[in-house]
Amino acid sequence: MGDLILTTFDWVPQTPRGYVRDIRVRWALEEAGLAYRVESVPFGNRTAAHFAHQPFGQVPWLTDGDISIFESGAILLHLGERSGALMPADPRGRSAAMEWLFAALNSVEAASLPWSILIFSGVTAETPGRQQFDAFLEARLKHMEAVLAGREWLAGTFTIADILMADVLRLVDRFDGLANYPACRDYVARATARPCFAKAHADQLAHFAAAD
Repeated sequence: MGDLILTTFDWVPQTPRGYVRDIRVRWALEEAGLAYRVESVPFGNRTAAHFAHQPFGQVPWLTDGDISIFESGAILLHLGERSGALMPADPRGRSAAMEWLFAALNSVEAASLPWSILIFSGVTAETPGRQQFDAFLEARLKHMEAVLAGREWLAGTFTIADILMADVLRLVDRFDGLANYPACRDYVARATARPCFAKAHADQLAHFAAAD
């Protein structure tokens, strides 16, 4: 293992600040107490070197020595392997953390991201398309509400799964999408009240503001 380098954009518009996915990695690194530094790539000029690390021209990616990892879920899994603060040691807890991390990406974010993009675009009319997105998200949130009503954290202790799930739900909450789901809303509040999230969030905002 080598030095940990988190790469993100040098600047993004105001609207996504605080929600760019490098915050998931910043948060995990802070929770794990791992030393890292942040490097930037231009937002307006995706170079061949950028695509070599991130085939879709997105951010973030993490460099760990001679290993370069893209996709926030894969990065969190890697950091979970490096830190007992992020992944339970027992097989049952480890399995729970992994399945809920993938659930955050494949079941919840698959519903929340299209809905969020629609809200971002300003679509408010009750069109058939909007109704389908609403129904898809509501179905996922009803299941999460039942799960979170009975537990503090998804795998018993706070893990990489909570970083990812809380961040996914946080974007829904930004548009009041959790208004009818108090357990989900309380879960997001509980996760984002952690000092490491506060630092990660402040650091991301400061990073992008520095390029204004």
